[in-house]
Amino acid sequence: MNRDWLNLLGIGLGSGHIITGEEMVVKAVQGGKAYLVIIAEDISENTYKKVTDKCRFYNVNCIQQGSSEEIGQAMGKSFRKVVGITDPKFAKAVKNKIKLNTSEG
Repeated sequence: MNRDWLNLLGIGLGSGHIITGEEMVVKAVQGGKAYLVIIAEDISENTYKKVTDKCRFYNVNCIQQGSSEEIGQAMGKSFRKVVGITDPKFAKAVKNKIKLNTSEG
């Protein structure tokens, strides 16, 4: 399975276009600073509901993709369950890579 979108997460973290952690991402969504939210496939039901409800209310794209281990490893960190992308162009690039990934699988 193609995981090119994961490579972009490491680049985005280094360039300051990514925030992680449920509370930080939810605050960014509420503040209009997040353009895409990625949540891990192994996230708890409560966290999934909280994050997706906020994204839906504030009209922010939210995609469930990858495991928390894969996402964290891509950024050189430990497990990461919620990732927010704070740059609109970078968010579009990641979203396009994820769409390519899901259409190939």
